[in-house]
Amino acid sequence: MSTSVEPLARERAHLADSRAALRAMREDVEALDIKDVTANWVNSLVLGRQIEERIKALADLSHTPLFFGRLDYLHTTQEGQRFYIGRRHVHDADGDPMVIDWRAPVSQPFYRASKKDPQDVGLRRRFGYTGGELTAYEDEHLSDPAEQERTSRLLQAEIERPRVGPMRDIVATIQPEQDEIVRSGLGGTVCVQGGPGTGKTAVGLHRVAYLLYAHRERLARTGTLVIGPNRSFLHYIEQVLPALGELEVQQATVDDLVAHVEVRGADEAATATVKGDARMAEVLRRAVRSHVTLPAEPLMVVRGSRRWRVPAYELEEMVRELLDRDIRYGAARDALPQRIAHAVLVRMEQAGEAPDDRVQDAVARNTAVKAAVKTLWPPVDPAKLVLRLLGDAEFLAEHATGILTEDEQKLLLWAKPARSVKSAKWSAADAVLIDEAKDLVERTHSLGHVVLDEAQDLSPMQYRAVGRRCTTGSATILGDLAQGTTPWATGSWAQALTHLGKPEAVVEELTAGFRVPREVIAYASLLLPHMSPGLAAVESVRENPGSLSIRHREPAELDAGVVAACLESLAHEGSIGLIAADARIEPLAEALTAAGLSFLSPGEETTAESRLTLVPASLAKGLEYDYVVLDDPAAVVDGEPDERTGLRRLYVALTRAVSGLTVVHSSPLPAQLA
Repeated sequence: MSTSVEPLARERAHLADSRAALRAMREDVEALDIKDVTANWVNSLVLGRQIEERIKALADLSHTPLFFGRLDYLHTTQEGQRFYIGRRHVHDADGDPMVIDWRAPVSQPFYRASKKDPQDVGLRRRFGYTGGELTAYEDEHLSDPAEQERTSRLLQAEIERPRVGPMRDIVATIQPEQDEIVRSGLGGTVCVQGGPGTGKTAVGLHRVAYLLYAHRERLARTGTLVIGPNRSFLHYIEQVLPALGELEVQQATVDDLVAHVEVRGADEAATATVKGDARMAEVLRRAVRSHVTLPAEPLMVVRGSRRWRVPAYELEEMVRELLDRDIRYGAARDALPQRIAHAVLVRMEQAGEAPDDRVQDAVARNTAVKAAVKTLWPPVDPAKLVLRLLGDAEFLAEHATGILTEDEQKLLLWAKPARSVKSAKWSAADAVLIDEAKDLVERTHSLGHVVLDEAQDLSPMQYRAVGRRCTTGSATILGDLAQGTTPWATGSWAQALTHLGKPEAVVEELTAGFRVPREVIAYASLLLPHMSPGLAAVESVRENPGSLSIRHREPAELDAGVVAACLESLAHEGSIGLIAADARIEPLAEALTAAGLSFLSPGEETTAESRLTLVPASLAKGLEYDYVVLDDPAAVVDGEPDERTGLRRLYVALTRAVSGLTVVHSSPLPAQLA
């Protein structure tokens, strides 16, 4: 790592010039006068909004380095041989690049080049920053055989840098295997299996940023969406994409996607598991189609002084043909009046009339035709349909027999049927069923690209709900089978991808851990054979001796022992997470308050003044802290409905630490950790 004055001064000068150039780019946009170039107020509004977004995207974030690397090419055909690699493109007054976007093809060797494959790079330089100030650089001469392949100290320091506040981007530290996933094409769906600390969430977010760069026009039309497990998680990751210059990506939870009714109830695990089973899709399909009635009598259509008769058998043919085509219920309902009108037009032509399309449309709107359609193919309200399925045993049995067992049907039925959609105490799983029914009636809007994080926890019906949002687009699926903590957690990615409607997706595995210290991940991995046999343990690249401490306290001293461990952790730089079984959160909150320690809830942003977060084990997934204090592992396991889920919840809690983990317990540790 070098702090040689002259080159450092030159690089600082380039940073200052680049910042000035970015400022000039922003001022140029701010100075644009659009009055003379817009034809009307609509154009003016659209262009005005585009300019606002451009100004926002050109913001210079003082705490974020404008560039983090440099590539000196040997024989490049590019104009000029030196490129500074950064978060966004910056050019000077003549249009010459001063900083190249990390997503540009010319930047790729920054992540992929090595001694074995220099990719025409003579020198790769990495920069070290302190609070936005360029303080160091480090060079690798990739084509110099005398120089050994080595781990970059600046890279290591950046990975290990203490974190306060939301999740940071990893744009400066992307590894070759991560870069391969980030830059994979828009056409295909990618599933990333990655253990704790392998960077899968960051890889997924950087992939969105890359796709928006490479396919901006297409994705601007079709839209992108990041789906996370809960609000705390989304709040934690929400700064990553803006730091990469992407401001237009929507974020949601699966519950947000299916929020057709107010969720006020909760299901027992067994009931939620049946409601989340993929077989429910067929039960709903049958229930929706059961509303169709075959005609019993002919239809008489009066036009002026003439009466036109469509016989029952012909109406039946139309209805059966629409059922056989298996198109959406609502689309078929819209098509039926036109079919009937066409049959009437044929009779008009046979009688010597010459009707046109306007006549057909008028016949389709005829009162008798509308009444017939209402009888044969009545409208279906998805929420009312699910209400009836869950409240009417006969209706449920009619459509679930041969699909669900009698016991499963009993689990679905409400003890006290609700009177209306508004008064029903809907559960999260019910909302997913309503979403499925809604899609059977009318097509769900599909986006260009969807990122689904912590995907292992979804039920088959939730996968279907996400899959509907990207039927014409692609997806990035991120997760870790070992961290599946719902009773319905997926057993394999092949199953999950089939429910998602993307069975052809490529599954990539990240096994190199960059975040969690080796000692900590090795300890947590003792649980793997007992909860996810056959899954490879993460190999941490980080030595951090003394990063794991396990302390036993008598039950009466447990709270005091936890508070003491928090105080010790606060003596270090960075964020602290106190993770505990949900039932232990209240007593620990009281103990922290009594000790004069202020603390945050998950999702609240840590600051230099407030660095301790009290985290229920059920919300720990996806979050990271420099130091973690884990309260009573046995209580975390016992807080779940079964041992496998409990061990997985504990595995999640054990792997949230980036620098150090302190386990404080009074109950005996789970036997699997022995």
